[in-house]
Amino acid sequence: MTTNFHRFHESWTDQLQRLTAELAKNSAHPKSPDDHHQARRLVDKVVTHYEDYYSAKAAAAQSDVLALFAAPWASSLERALHWVAGFRPTTIFHLIYTESSVRFESRVIEILRGQRTGDLGELTPHQLGRVSELQCQTVKEENEIGDELGAWQEAVARAEPGWAGMCGSGPNGLDNLLDRLVRVVTKADELRIQTLRRVVELLTPQQAIEFLVAAAELQFGIRGWGSHHDRLRAVA
Repeated sequence: MTTNFHRFHESWTDQLQRLTAELAKNSAHPKSPDDHHQARRLVDKVVTHYEDYYSAKAAAAQSDVLALFAAPWASSLERALHWVAGFRPTTIFHLIYTESSVRFESRVIEILRGQRTGDLGELTPHQLGRVSELQCQTVKEENEIGDELGAWQEAVARAEPGWAGMCGSGPNGLDNLLDRLVRVVTKADELRIQTLRRVVELLTPQQAIEFLVAAAELQFGIRGWGSHHDRLRAVA
């Protein structure tokens, strides 16, 4: 299953690159109802692509959850940044704030003159309020999942000494411990995709496209940088 998910991850990433290129071509301010419809269709297509990833990952977790933490398909840098076998959901909010600030600062003169494009630099007070609310809620859920992972680690430490003890059928037997870890990873992945959906829903189609492009470019950038560093280490 590890090999199967590794192949899926590579194929999924390739498809994400193609979808991101398609998004970038349609990032201009929509001028007609058809433009809005096309933008929303593309956004939904990308969100569905992420949903497919987590569906495949859930199946992989049932087969070998520990492989998701080892993540042989990821670079050392990517693994160093992982939180419960994936990206930290609150990263989404840092990205939103950063992209919004950069776009606002680059166009502040035009905005003051009343020129509007409707991009991420022009988030409304209502949108900013909703982003803040979602961030607070996500931090709370992240902390709860972190506590669950900590409790799982303590359970492993309290397991009966020796491999034979851990292979028992009690609550600290290996199978039960791994089942608990699967549930923790599943919760973390549900929070990841749920956060993505909620943020996209509160953005306009144009803003959602800009956000998804920025998120993918961040992912590709980290992956490329990490892979390059791993290659340099391999030949050193």
